[in-house]
Amino acid sequence: MILRPILALSCIFTAAAFAADAPAIPSAPIAKKKELLFSDDFKGDTHDKRWHRVVDTFTFENGALKGTQTREKDMPTKDGKGVITAHAAVFGLELPTKDSIVEVKIRFAGNTRMDVEFDDRKYTGSHYGHLCRAIVALTGVTIMDEREGSQNEAIKALKSDPTKKAEVAKLMAGKSATFPGTYEAGKTYTFTVETVGDEMRASIDGKPVGYLKSAGIGHPTKSKIEIGVSGKDGYFEDIKVWNAEPAK
Repeated sequence: MILRPILALSCIFTAAAFAADAPAIPSAPIAKKKELLFSDDFKGDTHDKRWHRVVDTFTFENGALKGTQTREKDMPTKDGKGVITAHAAVFGLELPTKDSIVEVKIRFAGNTRMDVEFDDRKYTGSHYGHLCRAIVALTGVTIMDEREGSQNEAIKALKSDPTKKAEVAKLMAGKSATFPGTYEAGKTYTFTVETVGDEMRASIDGKPVGYLKSAGIGHPTKSKIEIGVSGKDGYFEDIKVWNAEPAK
């Protein structure tokens, strides 16, 4: 028995390295803010009950949400019959959205990657209901359609057959895109993720840094938002989520 609630963020990012040529990034926003759905500056002693643990470990610390990957390597289960796989730290927010703008300040403090992800746990066509995500690494930004790509259950089944490599590669084409960049540890960045229809656009400090148009992004019910940290440590500050509509 192997316990794999969700894939490690590091593995997901590696898969993205095989994406086709990155598409052009729209210079203007693709989404327009409507009502503010959620905000949290992580200050004070009490926090919104919609936040919850997904994968260890997150702590509220000095007006920030600190993520620290503690599942650093595969470990046997207590009964010795299975394996708990290495995994990035993940914190979840129960907040249903369809089209949205997520804005959050991020800071690398020893970690290697941070992300904003959308899931629908009731959807069974992808592993754990993963739909799409935007990842920031020190070396660039990756946007992924997981529902139709890396987390699609049919594609995952094909991957177990070495004779299906060409078929898998064809199905994965266009489902993710990586955009090289350079970001500094210790510096705070404002990371914005716009999701409208089947498009996702990311920007950092107002500069567009990533874009993908793919069917899985347009999943109609995004039941939750998850944020992740791979490595030690990463900080999130002052998160806001707006309902959105197309900017055009």
